[in-house]
Amino acid sequence: MAKADIDFEKELWDAANELRGAVSENNYKNYILPLVFLKHLSERYDIVHDELEMLLKDPASDYYTADKEEINYVLEDKDEYRSRNTFVIPKKASWQYLKDNAEQNDIKVIIDDAFEVIQDLLTDYNAQLNNLLPRIFVRSELSAKQTGGIINLLSHPKFSEKENPESDILGRIYEYYIGRFAMAEGSGAGQFFTPGSIVRLLVELLEPFKGRIFDPACGSGGMFVQSLKFINEHGGNKSDISIYGQEMTAQTLRLCLMNLLLRDLSFDIKLGNSLLDDKFPTLKADYIIANPPFNVSNWHPEDLPEKDPRLFGPKEEFTTDGSANYMWMQTFWHHLSDTGTAGIVMANGAMTSNTKGEKNVRQHMVDNNMVDAIVRLPDKLFLTTGIPACLFILSKNRDGKDGTHRERNNEILFIDAAKMGTMASRKLRVFTDEDIAKIATTYHNWRTVIASHPELVEGYEDIDGFSKAATIAEVQKQDYKLTPGIYVGTEAEEDDGIPFEEKMETLKTQLLQQFEKSEELKQRIVANFEKI
Repeated sequence: MAKADIDFEKELWDAANELRGAVSENNYKNYILPLVFLKHLSERYDIVHDELEMLLKDPASDYYTADKEEINYVLEDKDEYRSRNTFVIPKKASWQYLKDNAEQNDIKVIIDDAFEVIQDLLTDYNAQLNNLLPRIFVRSELSAKQTGGIINLLSHPKFSEKENPESDILGRIYEYYIGRFAMAEGSGAGQFFTPGSIVRLLVELLEPFKGRIFDPACGSGGMFVQSLKFINEHGGNKSDISIYGQEMTAQTLRLCLMNLLLRDLSFDIKLGNSLLDDKFPTLKADYIIANPPFNVSNWHPEDLPEKDPRLFGPKEEFTTDGSANYMWMQTFWHHLSDTGTAGIVMANGAMTSNTKGEKNVRQHMVDNNMVDAIVRLPDKLFLTTGIPACLFILSKNRDGKDGTHRERNNEILFIDAAKMGTMASRKLRVFTDEDIAKIATTYHNWRTVIASHPELVEGYEDIDGFSKAATIAEVQKQDYKLTPGIYVGTEAEEDDGIPFEEKMETLKTQLLQQFEKSEELKQRIVANFEKI
């Protein structure tokens, strides 16, 4: 990690720690992230304003004029700014104004007033953006000094888009905070945060260059942001994708909308429970990339209509109140286009679950050629849950008719990545670029038509202990179990989902008890010897 990145992180966490004592850690994001977002809008306006000024002074430009009235008109024309993905930000809502007033006793009022001005601009532009920046500072326990301290810390030149063009600096800051706040919040944060390692792997597997991307459990929008990064890195164009998402908590939806606006992405994100209130009933997506909440019980399948179009069969046979995992699978499949592919993070238990409402769905998926690949993930990839996970890749292009991918209807690719990754800290494992490349290349080599992709000269071969292209018949013979270890030749002991730390604690207790018994036994044997 570069020195600059470490400094960057330390200073950002210092800014968050200005809130300590006045705000609980799991609420930090509600104060910090809207300020980062306001700073972005303000700087975007400044950058575009400067660009327009230069064009107006440049004799070679179509904008060139010496007429002062005309100059002022252009510099204040809302449409000029909207066409460049920004807004005219009034002085009292600008970052510079907040910075100039950071030491004032009424800085909390000044921020809330700025939020209100920008909120009006956002709502006028798009009704979906209503209530993105509520007035929260005045009614908080924060002191004026703490509030000014955050503004001063975020005003550092290295956190400026103007000073660091093309660096996506405020987007990176936003992402950093989302991750750090997820660490601080623990298990509840899994609802809105998927670790970057897993998101990057999914995006590399699916390669979402063009078309509709959908995430019906979109959280704070990490899947979309990573898709954009992938497109940028591979020389694509973000105008070739359209983004759709659904999120069930209003607060997380706000995080997602700000995240996407920071990247100037066009999107349609709706609030609601995707399982019981699908807000995009007719959407067919080219890519679905999702990390739905694992193993959700009591999700009320009884509230689904009997003929819900997503269900593979009768409701009582294809759902269970014990877990929503396979209702998510049916939802994803329903929303795929004719050649679409879905990459989904799932709890390991989904690979082998024998509950009727889950096994019936898994069996249907295998028998009907829906499952393209399964990737078993290592432990400790998630900060927010100890539940071991895997990836399900579902695809509607398995017949080879799209010209890019070969026909593979009779196969499922199994990859066991359980031993991959590097410990970034005592608690967190991450995939390196090499790990991601190895997994993604294996999948691409297996599914792609070699003749039309000369870069894949080697083609695919099974690798003992890592990957295996198993036939559907082999999977049926294994009672539809989808654990990669069964097929790649290193069948691991079935993971019970108990985190290592808990297991260790139990083993320690058992061992101490056995030591005590051993000591007792020793004393008794010695006593018996003395009697002889």
